[in-house]
Amino acid sequence: MIWTVVILTLLVVGWYWFEGCWDRRLFRSEVGRVCVNVRPKEAMASLESHPDMQVLDVRSDVEVSGGALPGAIHISIGDAEFLQKVGTLDKEKPVLVYCAGGYRSRKAVEVLKKQGFANIQHLHRGFHSWQFAGLPAVRNKAATSTLPH
Repeated sequence: MIWTVVILTLLVVGWYWFEGCWDRRLFRSEVGRVCVNVRPKEAMASLESHPDMQVLDVRSDVEVSGGALPGAIHISIGDAEFLQKVGTLDKEKPVLVYCAGGYRSRKAVEVLKKQGFANIQHLHRGFHSWQFAGLPAVRNKAATSTLPH
């Protein structure tokens, strides 16, 4: 029993260390670009103050069917045409990107940076943190969109 606790503790500590290193690299400042990791209430404030913000949901279809941020554009990071579809978004408009817990959306942030997006906001801990904060979510397909194929 004690070894189980020790191993689980090491895994959790290891993940937080890895995530911290990744975040320091991923969210570092660059001239003329914004790339930040935001908490749910900060994301909500940004959405309210920037009505033109693009909200990018990179989760799977099954996950999206369980709820999404209002107005989200759904492009699964697992989609074979992810790069092409993300490339159709407006690089000059701010984009808030999220997944369920933050891993896949961090991968998407790397893609968005390489494609030259000027203002990227990443929802820290993803949709789970949004729900935990009690912020509004939608459960119907009409409130989210996908890009044309």
